[in-house]
Amino acid sequence: MTKKKADLDRRTEIGRQRRAKTRSKIINAAFRVFGQEGGLHAKIDDIVKEAGVTRATFYNHFAGMAELLEAVSYELTHDLRTAVISAATTISDPRLRAATATRMFMHKARKDRSWAWSMINISSNGIVFGAETFKNAGLTVQRGIDAGYFDLTDARVGRDMIMGTSLAAFGTMTREDVPEDYPDKVAFRVLIGLGLDPELAKELISRDLPELNVST
Repeated sequence: MTKKKADLDRRTEIGRQRRAKTRSKIINAAFRVFGQEGGLHAKIDDIVKEAGVTRATFYNHFAGMAELLEAVSYELTHDLRTAVISAATTISDPRLRAATATRMFMHKARKDRSWAWSMINISSNGIVFGAETFKNAGLTVQRGIDAGYFDLTDARVGRDMIMGTSLAAFGTMTREDVPEDYPDKVAFRVLIGLGLDPELAKELISRDLPELNVST
């Protein structure tokens, strides 16, 4: 490799790192803005001010607020979703998978209000909890229907029951003091709504959850 080529590669790598750093700076600023109760009404000007960048710099990285929201939702849910998926790989039963995923998300929200506020605010401006989480909820419900476990004919009904109820519970947990088992009580009612026997639902929500080794 010639010196000229090596210098070009090094400059390219430095540029890539700077771009990634700026993008991360904008996403982190958006998280702080969305992590407040009034974050629902955030505008691009609020984000660039918090990040300390110009609007031109913002548009160098994102086409607009919708793209930023999707990037933030990915960052907010990626580690948790990975933890849920990791736990779910050992769970073949869609009933237990639905119970585990719902409880993990809601216990995270109860413990981390900034994270919960961000999830509420990005959901108000886009797909609830982000596209991947929304999709995975629907797939889990469909598997439960196919196995004859859920008393539904349309997976979208069960998906919306899970996602909508969880979103409402997030709102309650950010605004009010709730008992430690509040997420489990909500998950219990979701499982009943999906058509499970109350005794089975009670047993599923009583199981220990995997440790949440995710960043806050």
